[in-house]
Order: sequence, then structure tokens, then C-alpha cells
Amino acid sequence: MEPCGSPYSITSGSDCARLIHTLDTLPDRKFLKVFLGGQIISLLICGTAVTSQILQQDHGVAAPTTQTFVNYLLLTLVYCGIICFRREGDTFYRIFLQRGWKYAIVAAIDVEANYLVVKAYQYTTLTSIQMLDCITIPVVLFLSFLFLRVRYRWTHITGILVCLVGLVGLVLADLTTGRSVHGEPSNKLLGDILCLLGASLYGFSNVAEEYAVRFYTRVEFLGMVGLFGTFISGIQLLILERDELTTFSWNVESAFLLVGFGVFMFLLYSLFPLVIKWSSAAAVNLSILTADLYSLLFGLFIFHFKVCQRMYHLLTIKYIVSAF
Repeated sequence: MEPCGSPYSITSGSDCARLIHTLDTLPDRKFLKVFLGGQIISLLICGTAVTSQILQQDHGVAAPTTQTFVNYLLLTLVYCGIICFRREGDTFYRIFLQRGWKYAIVAAIDVEANYLVVKAYQYTTLTSIQMLDCITIPVVLFLSFLFLRVRYRWTHITGILVCLVGLVGLVLADLTTGRSVHGEPSNKLLGDILCLLGASLYGFSNVAEEYAVRFYTRVEFLGMVGLFGTFISGIQLLILERDELTTFSWNVESAFLLVGFGVFMFLLYSLFPLVIKWSSAAAVNLSILTADLYSLLFGLFIFHFKVCQRMYHLLTIKYIVSAF
């Protein structure tokens, strides 16, 4: 084979240079792994959002702790089982004694983050929640700077400020458009506040997850957070949602949706630290911004959102995404 640019080559020197430049600009394998992993996570997030919205809207299930309890139980059964039966690495007993209290704190934060976000579905809509949880990104960037010694440029800081302005615009749009999921006058401001608080707590758990993946293992993090999350959410379930569960008329569809929500969450939790290991918590949260678009599309087809009523949301999606 003749080298590019030689007198006997079909490809000219300029064509060869353009070809080399094109190949150099193609995304590498690591970027593709992070990007594709982020899109799978986005679809899983969309799955949890859709199932939760249907449970609230069509079945009147208002039990956010119960929904997330299924996820923590699955994490415990799978990953604590792996820890107990593996032959390499720290034993379950040693992990529990040395680092158990740290995982208990992370699990408590994670449980309450899930509770607040799922609770928000009672007051606001799927698209609003999926867009407002972008507040996780500035929180992750700040905590990564503080605890993981990650340094950012002024362009990153400017992007954070633009994102925050977009979030303010979204809250204002929620106050001026739409109704609640039950067609009644909604308290969307409360729903937005709950979502912002929960998404901010997600930032803490995401950075803790990145720290654990860096210095320990993904299996250890998921197993211990699942164990303490099951314990904490179980107690909270009995205190806050016992009457709800005993009085609710369960059927096959609602039970299927509840289990489906838990499975989506389990897969999301299992994949998230893996993608973090390939990149960082900040990069993963940036890559899952597409979950907002997926949720909007599902909302148009499943919940029959009207495009004219969502123009404010489309504009704020564009504004928020442009920040990154």
C-alpha cells in the first residue's frame, strides 16, 4: 500500500490531511463509553419518573418511601451477598466496623433525597421535576471542588450561574402555567422546592459515591448503602406510610408499576458508579441532561402534555443545557 501523498497514491496529500484530521476529531472509546452509559442512565431515570407519575396520577399512590424501599432491598440482596461470598477484598464484618458509619450517613442523605423528589410528584409535573433536578450539577461541582480537590475554569463557573438562572426561569414558568396531575389547582411551588432540596441532596450522595469508587469498590458502596438504606427507609415507611399502605386498594397494575420503579432504580444505581469510575460525578451528571428531553417526549405521548403549554419548559431546557 502506498503512503498518502505519494505520486502513486489515489488519495492526495490534502485529502490525506483532512482524513487524519477527521479521525483525530472522532470521539475516543472512553468518551463513547461515558456518553452511552449516560444515555442508558437517562432512560432509566426517565423510567423511574414515568412509573412514579403514573402511580401518582392514575392510582393515587402517594408512598415515596415505599417506592424506594424496593430499590434498597434489591441492592442489599445482590451486593451484600457478593461481599459476603467473595474471596478477595475486605470482609463484610471489617467494612461494617471500619466504614459502616460513613455509609450510614450517605444512605440517610440518599433516602431523604429520593423521598423529597418522589414526593414532589404529588404537587408538580414530570417535566418540571426532571428539569429542576439539574441543580444537582452545581452542587456536585462545588462539592468536588471542596472535597475531591477538583479545579474548574471561569467558563465552568459561568456555566453554573447560567444554569441557576435557567432554574429560576423554570420555577417561574411552573407558577404561571399548567395544573396539577389531578386537574386541581396545584401547589407547584411546593413541588419545585421539594425537588430542588432532593436534587441538592443527590449531589452529596453522588460525590460520596465518586469518593468510594476511587478508594474502595463499587460493590462495597452499593451493598452498604443498600443495607443502611433498607433499614432507614423501612423505619420511615412504618412511621409515615403505614396507613397509606393498609388503606390503599392494590391491584396488579399498581403492584407491577411499584416493582418496575424499584427495578429501574436498582439498574440506575448499579450503572451510575460504573460510569463515574470511567469519568467523574460531574461528567455523569452533565451527560444525563438528556433525561429532561426523554421525559418531555414521554410526557407528550403518555400524559398528553400540550406543546403550547410546554414552550416555557422547552426554552428553559435549551437555556439550562446551553450552560454546559
